[in-house]
Amino acid sequence: MSVTPADVAVSLEHVHRTYGGDQPVVALDDVSAVFTRGTATAVMGPSGSGKSTLLHCAAGLDRPDSGRVRIGRTDLSSMSEKRLTELRRGRVGFVFQAFNLVGALNVEQNIMLPSRLSGRRPDPAWVDEVIGRVGLGDRLRHRPAQLSGGQQQRVAIARALVTRPEVIFCDEPTGALDTRTAAGVLALLRSAVDQSGQTVVMVTHDPVAASYADRVMVLADGRIVRDMPQPGAERIAGHLALLGRRQPVATREG
Repeated sequence: MSVTPADVAVSLEHVHRTYGGDQPVVALDDVSAVFTRGTATAVMGPSGSGKSTLLHCAAGLDRPDSGRVRIGRTDLSSMSEKRLTELRRGRVGFVFQAFNLVGALNVEQNIMLPSRLSGRRPDPAWVDEVIGRVGLGDRLRHRPAQLSGGQQQRVAIARALVTRPEVIFCDEPTGALDTRTAAGVLALLRSAVDQSGQTVVMVTHDPVAASYADRVMVLADGRIVRDMPQPGAERIAGHLALLGRRQPVATREG
């Protein structure tokens, strides 16, 4: 199926990113990828493969050394830090393993923080729906320290959803959670795609978490070595295991 410009939520074109001085480390090596609207993609690979760097470049949190990154049709390469911040507040949501909640604010205040910072008040009915989805209606006056890890992650997801962002970027969103809580968090992210038509790009090491995505992209040594429609948890695990046994060769499946 052909992808039109209107279908594209995020795109990377020949992106390079290197860290360090005398002995630089190549984090991304000529990476090109397209993430279409209303889909979920799991980004996987060994430690140090470039997963988080890809996520940060795609979200405008880090600037590549060369190449282009677009959110929709907006090219991020020439934007000032101020304009990038405004774009992220209005069009991008973030869910991180560490939750990144503000300890001095209660649940409701944490959820509404991006809206307050952007100066745009969301539809109250939508806010109520998001709070209902995460199941924390009876915890709105609690502070993060009074919540379990799973509850804190649900607050972080609600915070990401409430501004209706085009794209939700997640960096190991279930890494600190037990199996049952992780399943609930993944179901919430899946509902953002299926019910709201949002785009989710999720870095994960867990084949079960990746099985909630429509597509799995595997990185190794800063390059995409697998890009495949949902293959199922067992096949994902098999691909990851193979990376440690032989030199990866880039392939696109499906």
